[in-house]
Amino acid sequence: MRISVVVPHYNQPEYLQICLDTLKAQTPVSADVEIIVVDNNSIETPEHVCADFPDVTLLRETTPGPGPARNKGVSHASGEILAFIDADCHAHREWLAAIERVFDNPETQVVGGDVRVNILNPNKPTFLEAYERIYAYRNEKYIAKGFSGTGNLAMRREVYDRVGAFAGIGVAEDRDWGQRARASGYRIIYVADMIVYHPARTQFSKLVQKWDRHILHEYQEMPTGMGRMPKWYAKAVALAVSPLVEVLRIATTSRISGLRMRFQAFYCLVMIRLYRSYAMIRLGSFGAQRQARNDWTRS
Repeated sequence: MRISVVVPHYNQPEYLQICLDTLKAQTPVSADVEIIVVDNNSIETPEHVCADFPDVTLLRETTPGPGPARNKGVSHASGEILAFIDADCHAHREWLAAIERVFDNPETQVVGGDVRVNILNPNKPTFLEAYERIYAYRNEKYIAKGFSGTGNLAMRREVYDRVGAFAGIGVAEDRDWGQRARASGYRIIYVADMIVYHPARTQFSKLVQKWDRHILHEYQEMPTGMGRMPKWYAKAVALAVSPLVEVLRIATTSRISGLRMRFQAFYCLVMIRLYRSYAMIRLGSFGAQRQARNDWTRS
């Protein structure tokens, strides 16, 4: 077995260094492993980072978006297993071992793993870290809906060839690829011990930008019909009051601890869901006039 690890990168050399460090510190596996970094037209190509890892291949993709970067990596990959991790993530030391183990079963076709949020300073968590520990990157939930986040995804090469390339920046490329895979008859399996760690956002505006993209994609994909807009507005109203339903989850979850951290998570939840409600009403009233951003790291 040969595993090709593809890492899309854009203007995050410090994170890429950590990512590659963790990929090189993996528990030994019997599979051959190649690592391909694809720079997505960064201001400065991360040659100085990759130079510390002689076995890492560095490529460049000028078409904006992590999807095209991943496609470029796949075009140069030689493994029968393709594994994807983002440059701002780092892998648990058993990540490759979990991938190798699950693909030892010849019936396994596509898998997605657990994505956990890091807390930079455990003694002083931010309200965004508290919130995202509970609500961000819930890949098990996404997989139950038929797609996996592409920052922790693996598949057989033959599946990629049959389903097709990842989409560009104009769509939610993880959901789009997953839906096409499901339409082709593939089921994505959740692998709990296939773990990567993702930093929390450091600014509330980044969380807003994420939801701007998701709301626009959802609006554009809504089925047509007379009940289209009433359903849209009803969902917007429901979002505004939904934090009340989440009180018990925040009070009892094991993902965070302490009264202060739980209050921080609830505060952030209220703020972002009120914003989402407002953004949906605004979009329903004025139409999809905003374009997807070209800076795909604004997540």
